Amino acid sequence: MIASISRAIGTRLASFLSKAQKGYQRLDTVSIDDVATVLKTGDIVLVEGNTRISIAIKYLTQSSWSHACLFIGNAGDSADQETLLEADLMDGVRIVSLKHYEDFNLRICRPANLTEQDRESLLHYAKSKLGHKYDLKNVIDLIRYIIQKPPVPNRYRRAMISLGSGEPTKVICSTLIAESFQSIDYPILPKRDGEQGTEGEVPQFYRHHFTHFTPRDFDLSPYFEVIKPTLEKGFDYRNLHWKDQSEEA
Repeated sequence: MIASISRAIGTRLASFLSKAQKGYQRLDTVSIDDVATVLKTGDIVLVEGNTRISIAIKYLTQSSWSHACLFIGNAGDSADQETLLEADLMDGVRIVSLKHYEDFNLRICRPANLTEQDRESLLHYAKSKLGHKYDLKNVIDLIRYIIQKPPVPNRYRRAMISLGSGEPTKVICSTLIAESFQSIDYPILPKRDGEQGTEGEVPQFYRHHFTHFTPRDFDLSPYFEVIKPTLEKGFDYRNLHWKDQSEEA
């Protein structure tokens, strides 16, 4: 009885948090088809969302990025193909097309030096989560942050958004991807023990628990390259045609 009531409340809260807010504007001028042409298997696509939960996550992380997807397709796949694996608040872990996010600002973060075996293992682990439900453990706290916007010092915000109950059948977007990369021992923002450059010392690295990661961590990580579709296509600023301001008068 209690469990069914909790599920009903969680579903209503999820519906509330999934509502889009007015006034969002996409600033990126790159077409979604151009984004699709540069994606490679294992890339992370960060999304600047416009839902209520997106606002909460952006506030707590002080970042533009509120959602993360894993590209499980192949180079050359079109934007219409279902190639993004994500954890959705309402539908759980699913696969959607890149076209699903064509109205949002996006960022591509690419892991370095993955072997084909690494990619296969990464995708196998991530796909094993398909059908799992979104973790709503902290959903009430998220609503409170949206309504009250408490003045929380930056150093405490990461601890407040340590999302996830740790249950194996429940995930959120960034923890799903973080856990998948940790399954192949790929670093995101590891802790370091020992000073860099100390002669004869081999530094030791320690993982953060995957529930502590947020979408912006993949952007901040020194182990992921930020990919700009325009630059990948050989951008030359000298080929831009600027409109004379006098023509606009």
